[in-house]
Amino acid sequence: MFSIRCNRWTVAAVALTALVMPGSISAQTPEHPDTTTQFPTRNELKMLTTSGSYLAARHASVERDAASAAEFYRSALRSDPKNNELLDRAFISSVADGDIDEAVKLADRILATDKTNRVARLVVGVQALKQKRYAAAQLNINQSIRGPITDLVATLLSAWAAYGAGDTKTAVANIDKLTGPDWYPIFKDLHAGMILELSGKEKDAGARFERAYKLDDSMLRITEAYAHWLTRNKDEEKATEIYEAFDKKLARHPLVLEGLRETKAGKKLPPLVDSPQAGAAEALYGIGATLTRRGGEDLALVYLQLALYLQPSHPLALLSLADLYETVKRPQMAIKVYQRVPANSPLKRNAQIQLATDLDAADRSDEAIKILKDVVAADPKDLEGIMALGNIERGRKKFADCADTYSKGIDVLPEGSDNAKANSVYYYYRGICEERSHQWPKAEADMKKSLELQPDQPHVLNYLGYSWIDQGVNLDEGMKMIKRAVEQRPDDGYIVDSLGWAYYRLGNYDDAVKNLERAVDLKPEDPTINDHLGDAYWHVGRKLEAKFQWAHARDLKPEPEDLPKILAKIEKGLTDEPPPAAAAAADKKKDDAKEDGKGG
Repeated sequence: MFSIRCNRWTVAAVALTALVMPGSISAQTPEHPDTTTQFPTRNELKMLTTSGSYLAARHASVERDAASAAEFYRSALRSDPKNNELLDRAFISSVADGDIDEAVKLADRILATDKTNRVARLVVGVQALKQKRYAAAQLNINQSIRGPITDLVATLLSAWAAYGAGDTKTAVANIDKLTGPDWYPIFKDLHAGMILELSGKEKDAGARFERAYKLDDSMLRITEAYAHWLTRNKDEEKATEIYEAFDKKLARHPLVLEGLRETKAGKKLPPLVDSPQAGAAEALYGIGATLTRRGGEDLALVYLQLALYLQPSHPLALLSLADLYETVKRPQMAIKVYQRVPANSPLKRNAQIQLATDLDAADRSDEAIKILKDVVAADPKDLEGIMALGNIERGRKKFADCADTYSKGIDVLPEGSDNAKANSVYYYYRGICEERSHQWPKAEADMKKSLELQPDQPHVLNYLGYSWIDQGVNLDEGMKMIKRAVEQRPDDGYIVDSLGWAYYRLGNYDDAVKNLERAVDLKPEDPTINDHLGDAYWHVGRKLEAKFQWAHARDLKPEPEDLPKILAKIEKGLTDEPPPAAAAAADKKKDDAKEDGKGG
């Protein structure tokens, strides 16, 4: 919708970036940081030196642990209270952690020496708005302006403060006189409409919602605000129409489905917000969520935390904050946020599915599986829940379980050519689970069904083709399938490995080496591919390189069942007997020659 530049803010934003954005330091941390890291208690903090607290705070920032970073910076600040850098970092860490009341205390200290600090002004202003001190809110918020994003946020928040003070006319006038980029009018009309709506000016509110909807009919909150207004103003048919139009753009959004269901039941839907605080939270959420989608995570975190300070149970703000934490690879933080989504929210089910995904990423798969089983039990036709459950079971090698789970999904799949591509995935995944649980006839049937629905899917071509070659059957067709997969995914190390390993299984060791070397270049840290290359090297007489490759595979932490085989090869090497598929290929050539002879 619009271009975002987040480098307009002061050094405070730079400190925030260290907490939430991948960077030169952050990139050194693992994808799933060690969640067992223990930081000192409050009493232990008192024993740390200023430099020790500062270094611990920096470490916490690299770990993207805003709560610990804030504690350490405040500890360092107690020892060096006049250090402005520590003050800035303690302040912004507190905002990032969502501890706004603590952040306000630090903001007051910042403003005592730097009255132009815009982040501090914004935070102080939001607290004043929450406390219904509307004049103080406007005074501080109006001084947080700098650049298109902050101009819009400040104007909307100030307008909600003006409405809270009883001055609807000024609130709307200030929104209307704001000029800026071409994406401003969408937010201006939405919030002017909500203010007019709460002021009892229904007709004027409807005109604003209609205009916003015409500007962007794909924006969820505009659709909701306009539809809600229509249900209260005797146009349920139009409300139904715009909900159904949105459903065609983004199918089955829980809030849209609920609104559609209630509209058809004849209910008069309330305004989206019911107070100045809720309106301000809506403004902060709307822009914060947009920033998250467009790579502005540092500023988005400020806005989303402030939105939740004003309205702690705002489900969309909670989901957006959790999504932000996932973006910066902090699943543990996302887990805590998903757990805050109210049980009565239509979005709770979405939160549970994402919560389970993050629990699995944090190696808490048993909890994840339990949550998803509850989701599926509540709605046996919930394909998203079924897919999430099956995927976690498959990832955790519960192959018999995941085959059953995907079967539940297949039983309720929608029919029709429009669904063929999505449906094919269920058969493919079930086929994997069946193959890994030693049910090959079922697996083969599912792979063929998947290809029937999506004929050129490279991963299915690769899996079925390789399986055939590995078993010494359908050799020609299997090789053709793998080559078709490689043509589509020439830079996929796993698929290139399959081609190389297929050549190996057929006894064509030169081509095996060529392709397996390419696969290792694409996926140098994969133990299986390195092990395969070692086997191929051995059969072309490059035995020293083979042992090196096996040793490298050993060091890359292979699967427990593969490690003894690798160690045995390092010690004793391989026999010179051809693989079973190679023997099968040789037999096939003999049979073909006999048939040719009969034909002559």
